[in-house]
Amino acid sequence: MAWTRTLPWREPDTVLALWGGAPWCAFLDSGGVLDARSRWRIFCHNPRHTLQVFADRVEVDGVCQARGTPEQILDILRKIQAGFRVGSCQADVPFCGGWVGFGSYAFGRVLQGVPSRHAEGDAPVFSAAFYDHAYIWDRKNRQVVLAGLARGGLTAPAREQAQALWSALPERAEPAPQVPPLHLRASQTQAEYCRAVSAAQRYIAQGDIFQVNITCQHVADLPEDVCASGLYRRLRQVAPAPFGAFLSCGAGFSLLSCSPERFLQVDRHGHMATRPIKGTAPRGQSGAEDLLLAQALAADDKERAENLMIVDLMRHDIGRVARIGSVRVPELWAVERFAHVHHLVSEVQGHLRQGCDVFDLLAATLPPGSVTGAPKHRAMEIIDELEATPRGAYCGTVFCLGVDGRMDSSVIIRSFVAHGGQLRMGTGGGITILSDPQKEYEEMRLKLAPFAAFAEGA
Repeated sequence: MAWTRTLPWREPDTVLALWGGAPWCAFLDSGGVLDARSRWRIFCHNPRHTLQVFADRVEVDGVCQARGTPEQILDILRKIQAGFRVGSCQADVPFCGGWVGFGSYAFGRVLQGVPSRHAEGDAPVFSAAFYDHAYIWDRKNRQVVLAGLARGGLTAPAREQAQALWSALPERAEPAPQVPPLHLRASQTQAEYCRAVSAAQRYIAQGDIFQVNITCQHVADLPEDVCASGLYRRLRQVAPAPFGAFLSCGAGFSLLSCSPERFLQVDRHGHMATRPIKGTAPRGQSGAEDLLLAQALAADDKERAENLMIVDLMRHDIGRVARIGSVRVPELWAVERFAHVHHLVSEVQGHLRQGCDVFDLLAATLPPGSVTGAPKHRAMEIIDELEATPRGAYCGTVFCLGVDGRMDSSVIIRSFVAHGGQLRMGTGGGITILSDPQKEYEEMRLKLAPFAAFAEGA
């Protein structure tokens, strides 16, 4: 079983300031409007196990191994986690131990059997850490607990020490250091991006695909003295999101995510849900204008068609591991409001069939359908042909896999990667036969705009 201890309240910003510089830590940072998706925040550090996958090798607890298939990588996670399995965490605690990490678009591309003309570089394509305890904020009740695994987890003295270290944290931290302006450079010019959109439409007209997601990378030089956790402390203030995350994955690689999109959620009974986002409109300058923009998005034939095609793709992907007859769509074309944009969102549900687990689900669904296209395999081949650079972590997933069989995850969009002296972000959008290349470019820039303004110090 699991155990919990009530702790005094400390602000997440304080914890990031004091503990966020560790080479391995994970902060799942639900922000924005408080609702069922954004009730909990989770911070983990001092992992029991780590696993990283690079282009040429795998490292388990820092020891190099020959690189295996993605399915073999997921099986390593499964086997390690099996040694810590518990019946369940407490009903009111979302996580008491397990794997937290990310799987990149490149990891999913290999799962799908799609080759690439792009070199992946030296960044990890998959990274996860196994944590046997976690600090959890309940935003609804304004409480904090320390939760952990009774079997194979912290000893009683270690629990006391973890509580003492938390209690010793100050109530407030010094403000995050100022960062010099960071100027993002696009991997494609406006003309090049529009040509890629037009080329994608030709493939659609020829019958290769129905829809495809075309993206552009933006890169800035990152000064050596800029701390990634300090940068995220500032970012979360200006771009709160229900699936925000900061992951420090070994020395030299950090993911700073402000994702609005849930990828997959699984409860302890095997019930699955995914909420793909497809369809975007700006926020209005007034309440009346905002309502009109939301209504126009809800009625837009192109956006609805784009969303529906991804719903169908996710029905297929989930159906690969679902109990026959359990897949359904309880919500279609809902408009959700975020800090800077409206999105069109749907929900697909199903139930894991007997003999399948969350690792099988990841293998069946990565990379997320909302950032690939339909049919997925051919869309990914076209993406590799038309995009100028590899996506890296972008368009992958951040995941939290609990020892009790639960899972939550997000799509890596609206996210920065800090690695190799650079800060990188990708943005893009779904292309259909009804797309206008110039409008698609403007939508891509709309999604980038608040993050470009943040990077440049506006």
